Amino acid sequence: MSQLFTRLLLATEGSEFDTGAEKMAFAMAQRCQLPLATVVPLVSNPEYEALAPQLAARAEQEAAQKIAKLRKQAEAAQVPIELRVRRGEEPYLEIVEEAKSQNSQMLIIRRRGKRGLLANLLVGEMVSKVVAHAPCHVLIVPREAAMWSRRVLVAVDHTEDGRPSVAVAAGVAAQCGLPLHVVSVVAAEGLRAQAHAFVAQLVEQAQRDGLATQGEVRVGKPFTEILAAREASDSDLIVMGSRGDSRIGRALVGGVAQKVMGLSEYPVLVLHL
Repeated sequence: MSQLFTRLLLATEGSEFDTGAEKMAFAMAQRCQLPLATVVPLVSNPEYEALAPQLAARAEQEAAQKIAKLRKQAEAAQVPIELRVRRGEEPYLEIVEEAKSQNSQMLIIRRRGKRGLLANLLVGEMVSKVVAHAPCHVLIVPREAAMWSRRVLVAVDHTEDGRPSVAVAAGVAAQCGLPLHVVSVVAAEGLRAQAHAFVAQLVEQAQRDGLATQGEVRVGKPFTEILAAREASDSDLIVMGSRGDSRIGRALVGGVAQKVMGLSEYPVLVLHL
């Protein structure tokens, strides 16, 4: 991968659930020869520290151990790393604020942790909030995921809003030397022709740009068909558009993107456009 994204930010709590995101972030930084900004959110507030100073001290020690581990990983990968611990009551807020202060282009984060029922089923609550509020693209990485190497799939609506998503996905595919697969899912058979014409335009443009590209239209539940298209196309990265307003931001937490993020065993890049 080349210089499509030059400001990467890894968000990690240093847990076993973060290993996939950490490996992915180091692999991308190493491959692109980029420094890696890293934020470790630490739950903290004055009341907590006053009432439980021993617990607060233990949390600080654990954070120091995580940072030392990350420094060793960076040294082994020969990746310059900039580490920051951000303390606050809401980890997602600290991650989002760090992304803003770093002017990050891509935030890399795990899919889920161990806390809460939603974390066990789909995507952790903290991660969902990061995706909904981040100022940049967010790469959600399952624990066992690896760097993509086969095909990039981009899921788009059959409207003009889909063009920017395809442009970013095409850039990722081109710089990784991979083919691109464009899929649009419609709710009824009567919408297929319109969607097919739009997807054909997107495919033709990508092909004119020299990128091996295929496209398809599927009918059914969007998240089900997106995941089915990923399997059929043997893609190992899914790219999806993000929100343009607060209504779509809320939909990310409980809608199509949430389900794709939670059910995919491959990385999902959610675009902030």
